[in-house]
Amino acid sequence: MAKQKEGPSRKQKLHVFDVVNYIVFILIGLIVIFPLWKVLIDSFNAVGIYQFRLWPTQPTLDGYKTILETSALYRPFLNSIITTVLGTLLGLVLSTLGGYVLIQFEMPGRNFLAGILLVTMIFSGGMIPEYLVMNRLGLVDNMWVLVVKHGINVYNLVLMRNFFEGIPASLFEAAKIDGCSPMGIFFKVVLPLSKAALASIGLMFAVTVWNDYTTAKIYIQSNDQTNFQYKLRNMIMDGDTPTTSYAVSQNTLYNAGIMAAIIPFMILYPFLQKYFVTGVNIGAVKE
Repeated sequence: MAKQKEGPSRKQKLHVFDVVNYIVFILIGLIVIFPLWKVLIDSFNAVGIYQFRLWPTQPTLDGYKTILETSALYRPFLNSIITTVLGTLLGLVLSTLGGYVLIQFEMPGRNFLAGILLVTMIFSGGMIPEYLVMNRLGLVDNMWVLVVKHGINVYNLVLMRNFFEGIPASLFEAAKIDGCSPMGIFFKVVLPLSKAALASIGLMFAVTVWNDYTTAKIYIQSNDQTNFQYKLRNMIMDGDTPTTSYAVSQNTLYNAGIMAAIIPFMILYPFLQKYFVTGVNIGAVKE
């Protein structure tokens, strides 16, 4: 009796799925890398061309030398570092404290407060009321507006709350039995277990503050109070380029400036990648 032809096994099906999965993600990766690679190559290319090149036709470092020797960029770059560090710290403090408060089940009005916070993710007061508030606080034409404006992010706060809810309740009970106050539990139990969440959410805050161009455009007029992104945008879009002794094309200089804004986080991200992935998964998924 002839054997009936067997269909593809489960292992073969999974293998085909894996191959298709790899191909799709490789294509997505190439789409993401393509513009970044073009900017990188153009920043080293002495010839101002707009076509795509795998390698620079005339390699040069004059674009980066011009960026490094442009004194007008020093103060905005320092402002960006200060506001990014302080904005990240403020965001982490408010998000962790807010998330910890929202897991206090015995607190009256906890669900009502959480609902109000979630509404702000959809609706906001608008630009004019926000500007009036910042003006009353004395933050107009002041770089500290970049710190205060990003101090609270409801999405990050919700992630922290979800992460805290994943901590076993037995740890909270044991700490209470040992005589810990609520803030003692926060500092001795919650924070030591939240390194992954703190790293991932801190990176989100840092990227947001560092890349903030719109806030600087709306609230800041003084050159000594602006940030690196706004100054860089003026240099690229408005032709506010520095005078230099290097024979560098405008296109090369523009792309070197873009890479200068990207490099800090390209260096930082690999050290935080495992915490970033772990923190997002734990904070976004509840069992």
